[in-house]
Amino acid sequence: MNWLGAYFGYLAGALLAILPIVNPFGAVPLVMSASGHLPEQERLRQIRRACIYVFFLMAGFLVAGGLIMNFFGISLPGMRIAGGLIVGFLGFQMLFPNPISDKDAMTKAAGEKYDIAFTPLAMPGLSGPGTFAVVMSLSSQAAARQGWMSMVDFVAVFTAILLTALLAWFVLRGAERVNRLLGATGMIALTRLTGFLMICIGVQFFINGLTMVFDDPRFWSGLAEAVRSAR
Repeated sequence: MNWLGAYFGYLAGALLAILPIVNPFGAVPLVMSASGHLPEQERLRQIRRACIYVFFLMAGFLVAGGLIMNFFGISLPGMRIAGGLIVGFLGFQMLFPNPISDKDAMTKAAGEKYDIAFTPLAMPGLSGPGTFAVVMSLSSQAAARQGWMSMVDFVAVFTAILLTALLAWFVLRGAERVNRLLGATGMIALTRLTGFLMICIGVQFFINGLTMVFDDPRFWSGLAEAVRSAR
């Protein structure tokens, strides 16, 4: 029964970490503008394909996250610190956007493009460096667990990725209704709130990474050695 509680606990944490970065509500204006020239059925098909792409991209980074980190010699604290910086930076962009936002630039780049599922909807509309950094961080954290708990954590993150993709599909297929319901002011307020949450998540990732560094005896022994060498 202990593993079941750990599963749902890690699932909730992973979902709260991934969902604000994917931010399907923030992609509603992009869908409305980039798919305006498409028939209704084709628009829904493009949205469905985009969500499938997002799922496989995140699942790929979940499976290969540990391999990528080992190949490049990236430590878990390093991944958490880097992921925190990326997520925090993206959160600041959402909280304090430029006059010409990235969403406007992506919409302009889409133009009259017929196939918009992968670009700009899946990337960078729904997923990007921040998403992949968080998934890789969760993957490496799960790999650091012992025995069956590692598998439980992996399944929990995989479930969070699946739920995020399903929620994105559910929100974006009703993009017109969401846009009418929230309006321009509601969308701006939701984007600002999501940006603030992302800053909090990024700061916490950064703090966790620094805590792991400071708790490592090798850090202090290496620092002492560096100080002695500098004298």
